[in-house]
Parts: sequence; structure tokens; C-alpha cells
Amino acid sequence: MRGTQIATVRDEPPAGLTEALEVAAGFDDTLLRGFARVGPADAEALQALAAALAGSPLAARVAEAAGTVSAGPVTEADLAALAGARSALLGAAHDALLTQLDTALGRTRDGAGDGDGDGPAGDGAGPVPPAAAVARSWLQEVAVVGWRGVDHELLSAAATPVEAALTEPGLRRLGVLLDGLAAELRVSLPVATLPQAPTRRWADLWARATLLSWGAADASRPQTRVSGRLLPLGVDLHQHDTAVQVQLHAVLEPTGGQPPRLVRTTVGAAKVDTIVGPALWRLLRACPTLLTAVAERRALTVTDLPLSGGDLHWDDARAQLGEPADPFATARVLLATATASAPPPLDRHPAGIAEPVLLEAYATRTDGATLVFDVDGESLPVAVDRLSAAGPLTADLVAASSACLGLLRWDDGRWWVQPLAVRATVRKKPVEAHNGDWAGGVTDPKIAKTQARAGDAVAVLRERAGRLLRR
Repeated sequence: MRGTQIATVRDEPPAGLTEALEVAAGFDDTLLRGFARVGPADAEALQALAAALAGSPLAARVAEAAGTVSAGPVTEADLAALAGARSALLGAAHDALLTQLDTALGRTRDGAGDGDGDGPAGDGAGPVPPAAAVARSWLQEVAVVGWRGVDHELLSAAATPVEAALTEPGLRRLGVLLDGLAAELRVSLPVATLPQAPTRRWADLWARATLLSWGAADASRPQTRVSGRLLPLGVDLHQHDTAVQVQLHAVLEPTGGQPPRLVRTTVGAAKVDTIVGPALWRLLRACPTLLTAVAERRALTVTDLPLSGGDLHWDDARAQLGEPADPFATARVLLATATASAPPPLDRHPAGIAEPVLLEAYATRTDGATLVFDVDGESLPVAVDRLSAAGPLTADLVAASSACLGLLRWDDGRWWVQPLAVRATVRKKPVEAHNGDWAGGVTDPKIAKTQARAGDAVAVLRERAGRLLRR
């Protein structure tokens, strides 16, 4: 990525972006106070949301829901319509930002503009899975009392929809999301005393959970089978107390001479809050081929893997390890020409943008507490807070780097780069570090010694679980 490309996306925000975010923020403030008593400011925010969707297929339903919720009572269907409206508005903001970025990078993208479907998947006339019904009811209670009204009793009630959703394969995504939201709220109680509640984040989670409870997932996306060579770029790790997810960004060279494609594949596992850092990789032992490729920076040959848009559904049995493949070389040769795919509607959110980019020959400096890359005289802040303790990347190593393979993200009103791998000079020696270097075990002797002293938490917990099951 060159300095001129950074300047284009940094200095020219899409038209209407600020207004769209202000409308969403108004709804989020209303959700903070709750829908039990909708005041004049809250009613105005709901009407602004309805007005923002006036030219869309959701217009009539959202206007009706805004009016009904303002007057009362609050129904699950009306809340689903408002959640869909908010998601559609932020989806439009996502599309505008991504289009601007694609133009700057010269990146081709399939499926751009296919944004319908952000609202509830159906009209609720069909049979509702019991787990989804319980989740809807709990989410409705949360919306009625608002974040400031949430208490320990309401959060304890979240255990029922979480447990019910996790037992159904089609609702596990909803279960994990509800579990994470309840955990965040629990450590924030009482919300009324917080200096500043994370209203946008919690509203994001609430809206997504609401839509998932109505079946608005991406299961209906067209799916094809692909084979070819998979060249890893880097891994992004996501976690909360009860779940971990590893997302691999890669370039797929399909068989038959088709153009290369940007893809991502995700694997995850349940966890407990005591499993952190490098021990997270041990939870993913069901994917040894994938982890070995990540740790040893090797290509993979994949056969008949399902592909939905840009999401490759991983099956370790359909992958074979290939030759060594330098992610930096892959990015330098293929990143500019690889075709990307538009995300599914439910994932279209400005905070969900994560586009692989290669930055080279830059200088680093700090701007207050923020690390900044200066590329051709243009500045790009670095999201060092996203660095994972499960890999060798540190803020000091990033600050010493001169080449970075990362994800370009949009957050807090500006573009950031999240490092996935860097090349640096430390004590006059070249150093290269990647997020996934410890996927096969810790390679840093000091960290390995610390881990050995602390013991293997995963092995201990598995042994205890085994004893419980044998009783």
C-alpha cells in the first residue's frame, strides 16, 4: 500500500458517512436508556432511523416499528425490524468505505452491492426453534430495561438461552454471541456508574443477536466447492472468556488456471477464562494440518472445500501440507491482483472491515500514545492494542519494523492497520515474526520456560473433565 492510497482513504470520507453514524448513535443512546419509557429524544432518534431507511425495502416496516415502540408496547417483531434497520444503515456505511478502499487499492471484488437481507430472514409465521424463542425473549427484556437497567438477575437469566442455543448446531453462533455479551455486561455492572458505556459495541452485539435469533444468518449464501493451492498471509485471533476463534487470511490459487482469490477460513473452540496466551492454540488440535501450515509458513493443497463468497469452510481432512510459502512474497506478488468477495449482509459493518495489505519501506513514530507508520510521507495509525499474546508480535517489535503484513481496519472514525506479521531489525539482526508462529508450540525460550512453570492449563482441565465424565 502506497502513501497516495493512504491519503485517498484517509482524507476523503464517503458522502453521508457522518450522518449515518449519527443516526445509529441516536438509536444506541435510546437502547442505553431502554424502551420501557420512550422520551421525546428517544422518539426522535427512532424516527430518524426510519427516515434513513425511507428509500429502502424496509421503509414501511421500520416506520411502523418506530411508531409502535415509541407509543408502546414493545414487541419482539418490532425490535427485530429496528435491529435490521440499524444493521442495514451500518451496512451501507460499510459498503461505502469498502468501495472507497477498493478504488484506492485497485482491488476487484465480487458480489459488491448485494446488500439486501440485513433484516429478519422471515415474517415469523413459520415454526420458531425453542432456543431462538428463548433468546428473543431475553433480548427483548434487555432492550426494554436498557443497558442501565441490566442487573445480575437478568444476566443470570441469559444462561438459559445460551445453553439452549449451544445445543443446536444452527444456533451456536447465537449462543457464543449471547454468552460474550452477557459476560461483558456482567463485569460492567452497574452500567449507570460507568464514565462512558460502550453503547455502539453493545448495540452491535444486541442487533446481531436479535437478527440471528430470527434466522438472519448467511447459511443461504451460494456455496461452491473449490480446489487448489492455499497460500497463507496471516492469522487474526479473536477471543472472549468462553470462546476463541482463529481466522486465517490467505490467497487461493484455484485449479484450472482461474484467477487468484482472497479468502479467509475460520476455526474456533470453546474455552474457559483461565486459558489465555499461547495455550489457546492447544484448543484447536482438531486442525493439525492448518496449524502446522500457519506455524511453519507453508502452502496447503485443498480439495473440494466449500466456499461461500470469500469464506472457506475448513475441513482438515481435505488439506495437505505443501512447500514453504513466504507470506510477504505471496502478498507482494498476488495481493494486488487477487479478487476479493463482498461480505455477507450480516457481516457488513464498518468495524468488520479487515482487508489484507502490505506496507514496506516506512518509518515509525509515536503520536501521543499512538504508534504511526509514515509511508511516503503519509501517516497510518497502528492498532497495537489488537496484538495477541498468543503470538510473538509485540508493540516494540512493530515499532522497530520496516515491513508489515496486516489488516486495514476502520475504527473510531479513521483507518488503522492491524499487524499480522512484521520484518524488523533488532540489535542489527533481521527478525521476522508472525501471529501464528506459535501455533505449533512456543518458539521463544523465555516464553516457553514461563509456560512450563505455569503448567499446561488445557491438559489439567481436560484431565479433570475426563474424571468427571468417568464418575
